Formats: sequence, C-alpha cells, structure tokens
Amino acid sequence: MITKTQANVPHRRYNPLTGEWLLVSPHRATRPWLGAIEKIPQADRPPYDPRCYLCPGNTRVNGVVNPAYTGLYVFDNDFPALLSKTADDAAEADTDAKNLLRSSSESGVCRVICFSPRHDLTLAQLTLAEIRSVVDTWAAQCEELGARDDITYIQVFENRGEVMGSSNPHPHGQLWANEHIPTEPAKEQAHQLAYLTDPQSPISNPAPLLIDYLAIEQREGERIVFENEHFVCLVPFWAVWPFEVMVLPKNHIRRIIDMTNAERDGLSDALKRISTRYDNMFEVSFPYSMGVHQAPYDGQPHDEWQMHLHFYPPLLRSATVKKFMVGYEMLGQPQRDLTAEQAAERLRGLSEIRFA
Repeated sequence: MITKTQANVPHRRYNPLTGEWLLVSPHRATRPWLGAIEKIPQADRPPYDPRCYLCPGNTRVNGVVNPAYTGLYVFDNDFPALLSKTADDAAEADTDAKNLLRSSSESGVCRVICFSPRHDLTLAQLTLAEIRSVVDTWAAQCEELGARDDITYIQVFENRGEVMGSSNPHPHGQLWANEHIPTEPAKEQAHQLAYLTDPQSPISNPAPLLIDYLAIEQREGERIVFENEHFVCLVPFWAVWPFEVMVLPKNHIRRIIDMTNAERDGLSDALKRISTRYDNMFEVSFPYSMGVHQAPYDGQPHDEWQMHLHFYPPLLRSATVKKFMVGYEMLGQPQRDLTAEQAAERLRGLSEIRFA
C-alpha cells in the first residue's frame, strides 16, 4: 500500500521478480517537454500490400514465396539471431585465468508468426476467435520446440510499431527458442525459486511468488485494470514504463502449454481488452513490446514458476511523446514520473471498444 506522502514525493519501489529497485518521482509529472516528437503511425494501410514480405503470396528477400495463407502463418526467420547447433560449435570455455572473459556457443530457433493475412490490422483489431488462434499457435509451437533436447527456453514476443523497432507493420510476432535461459527470465526464475524455498519464510507453505503477489493486488485493487474468470490485467507495483501492464493467471500455470481451453479463451479476452484500451489511450495504434515469461522446457517441474505476460509500451504523454531510458536510467536505475496507481486509473477509464 502506498501512503499519501509516497504518492507525491520521490520514493523507491522493489521488484521481487528481478531483485531490482526503481525510482518513482511523481512530482515531475508536470514538467514541460521540449524533447523529441515521434511520428504518428500510419493509420490507412491497405488490407494487402504488394511490397510487404509478410503478406500472402509475396516473395521474401531470400526468394521464398509466402503461401496464399488465410489464417496464421508461421515460418523460420529469414535473418535469425540463433542458428541450429552443429558438430563444429564450440563448447563453453573460459579464456581468462580469473574467469572474467567467458563465452559459449548458443544455438536455437527463431520463427515469425503472422497473426493475420490482413496487412492493415493489429492485435486489437482481430476478433476473439482470431486471437485465440494466435494463443493456440503459441502453444503448438512451444509443444513442438519444447520437446527438443537442444531447447531449454522459449520466448514468445511481439514488437508493435516503428518506435519499438518493428521492421514491418504487418501484424506479427516472433518466437525465439534458446539453448540456454536468457537473462531476464533467468533473473525471474532465481527470485521465484528463492521465494518458494526460503527457509526463513514466515509462511509454512508459501505459494509461488506471483500468486501471493496477485492476492495482494486483488485485495488492494488500485492497480488492477480489469479481470476475467481466468486472468487479471494490472499495472505492477514496480512498473518502469509509463503504462506497463502485467497479465497474470488466477490459477497456477507454469507454461503456455499448460493452459486449459477455458484459460486460452481467458487469455485471448485479456489480450483483446488491453490492446484495445492501449489504442484508445491516445487514439493511435499503440506501440509496445509484449512477451510471455514461462517456465523452462528442461524436463523439470518448476513449481516456483507462474506464467505471465509483460507489456512494455513507451508512450508517455501523447501519441508523439515517449519515455526515454537514458542517463540516470542507464547508469543508475529505472525512474518514472507517473505512478503505477495513476497509470492504472487512466487505463481503467478507457473504453474496450476501439476508437473509429
């Protein structure tokens, strides 16, 4: 619970998932802005673009012709950040006597998931049935890749908008399957495991960290944006980005593949509702990076893990003013002006019918 004093003066907040602190400076929210102004995203894209390498029937850079797909389309990334392991790959080796210079091979698979054949749509504009197909595809891909011996972690994500580095406006996401656990989920795993197994815990049978955290948020209510039967969408207490949200299951779900049909429907509903609210914030196709954090696919149960989704949107004051992570944020710690409670209040007040 944030006191009235903390709501108006600088204070720190702790992120138990990563063990990191951030600075909250609510008194700075009204400062004048003379910085960079972003372009408003193009809103009149055609349903089909002959120049788009993701549209049905078009030829990609490597000469592969996309099928005339009518639903979702998944293919191996033409410019992958990870490659399949070969016999010639170097094993991990320390190259410095003091263990300061380390490197190891990293293999994996990178895939692109086109959400729709329509070039002019976004996740917010898809139907619930179409979003459910996206969720089902995530699960099917994780089922396939998670069964491989050379895959330990699967990161599902979407970058929406030029400001978030998306190279193509066609609605799509990506899936990177790694040999090792990447840095951010590794931090979350370490802290979730420590919470569940802490011998000093005053609770004799603690629940996973994010289940206990959700119970607190549901009791306080001020950071919850909405909920349905299976999921809660909230602005986390430790949010860094202005309108950052986390989507949390109400039940204990370790991985995408563990969701029931009803829970897949619930996640589809949550994705539709939050992406629509985002678009209504400034009446623009709202940019963000979104991703699913889930337990590793290493054959272990990972009772400490609770699957969840992060949305990191950069817009701060309008469709053209974004939050920058520079200076103090890069060298000290993350900092925000708008409090998590204020952000949740604004998101709660938005319509779930997308602006025309």
